[in-house]
Amino acid sequence: MPTPENLATDATVAIMLADGFEEVEALAVADVLYRAGVRADLISVTDARHVTSSHGIRVVADLMLADVDLSAYTVLFLPGGMPGTLGLKGTPAIQAEVLRRFDASQPIAAICAAPSILSELGVLDGRHATANPAFIKAIAEGGAIAHDNPVVVDEFITTSRGAGTSLELGLEIVRQLLGDEAVDEVSRGIVLSR
Repeated sequence: MPTPENLATDATVAIMLADGFEEVEALAVADVLYRAGVRADLISVTDARHVTSSHGIRVVADLMLADVDLSAYTVLFLPGGMPGTLGLKGTPAIQAEVLRRFDASQPIAAICAAPSILSELGVLDGRHATANPAFIKAIAEGGAIAHDNPVVVDEFITTSRGAGTSLELGLEIVRQLLGDEAVDEVSRGIVLSR
């Protein structure tokens, strides 16, 4: 994503992309952040900047994983989709960063199948969370207190259900970084009835 001309904050979001990612989940959140004036970088975990979504759409990432320091980002965001979630889960740098952020109480967001990554790493144990209906059982078995809300926030961990809740997730990240007024402004701009 291009960096907004008028940044509203120095906070940044790392949007991680693996082949097979769910494009609506990644790009709707990126769009909402852009509109709010938040820099969000699309970061490829593959060996190329072109990443293919779960529906065959090719997206050009801003950066390669090898070229970034994930700990420098304010928020780490894991979109879902299959087999994209498996690609993220199988990336050692993602696993290490999720665990580092958990230990440091730093923001992590995940949607659809991606909360299962957090669950498998033990990050959701005893925490309120949600996921795609097909993954609710998996996160519950991993210790999460599972909900069917569109977006669930438990301290520094934010989870969401799927493509249909992507805008709500993006707005929640905006709320965390910029507050309610920014959420209202973006919602009006995208003509979102709330």
